Amino acid sequence: MKTLQFREAICEAMSEEMRSDDSIYLMGEEVAEYNGAYKASKGMLDEFGAERVIDTPISELGFAGIGVGSAMLGNRPIIEFMTFNFALVGIDQIINNAAKIRQMSGGQFACPIVFRGPTASAGQLAATHSQAFESWYANCPGLKVVVPSNPADAKGLLKAAIRDDDPVIFMESEQMYGDKGEVPEGDYTIPIGVADIKREGTDVTIVSFGKIIKEAYKAADELEKDGVSCEIIDLRTVRPMDINAIINSVKKTNRMVILEEAWPFGNVSTEIIYHVQDKAFDYLDAPIVKINTADTPAPYSPVLLAEWLPNSEDVIKAVKKVLYK
Repeated sequence: MKTLQFREAICEAMSEEMRSDDSIYLMGEEVAEYNGAYKASKGMLDEFGAERVIDTPISELGFAGIGVGSAMLGNRPIIEFMTFNFALVGIDQIINNAAKIRQMSGGQFACPIVFRGPTASAGQLAATHSQAFESWYANCPGLKVVVPSNPADAKGLLKAAIRDDDPVIFMESEQMYGDKGEVPEGDYTIPIGVADIKREGTDVTIVSFGKIIKEAYKAADELEKDGVSCEIIDLRTVRPMDINAIINSVKKTNRMVILEEAWPFGNVSTEIIYHVQDKAFDYLDAPIVKINTADTPAPYSPVLLAEWLPNSEDVIKAVKKVLYK
């Protein structure tokens, strides 16, 4: 094992795959000369050259479309958005072309493309730069949606995404690029669609993904002092979702809390709740509690932002609620 920052794990994943397959290239704003807006492509221009690490104008619709077209012709592009908030400008290419071209062409065209970049809030960036769109993209058939929470998962999942023959939405976080963690040596992948039990427990299941899962870890540490044993499941992949891992955990703990950094209406949490009540209703000893952001655009004020975002105290309260404490 070696210790890498999240950004370094992302860079390693892309570089290793590009060394083994000349059809893979990276395209996006500032990915080349500037080494990436978050330094996640540091050194790649020097190694692979300007034909495979390509700086673009500020035109997400344009370079997303170029990526889709080149994927249909046999390439495996990685399209970086400086933030998925900006991907809204190119969402027509993602939803109406990348996600649908295999079906609409009767299987004549595949679209092996990865759209990657930061998601959700990143401090005081205000309403239009602090949005979580995982559930938006997961709602669309034809797309896979991956949201890693640590460097090891990020590298293994990104390598799997690049090798996948269908479009993958790969969502990171600006506030995680500096996070450090142990990463396996050598070539490895993590299967898309497989959740991971990050912490074994017996009293309550906490399901989360992405950077907000850190609040679940903090809450579990505090609850352990009171004798409460929390099982924490990291989804890692929102679509396809590993429902079986969640169901098996709920059958063991009989209680569930879901922590998600997203608006409360029609999100990933609601999908999980449907499946649990459908497949494990008789195992539940308490109603499921979901924790989301406030149902407003993200505020700029640091005081209001702290109130808007879910935190470990919210998780502790939710766990005590399902335990009737």
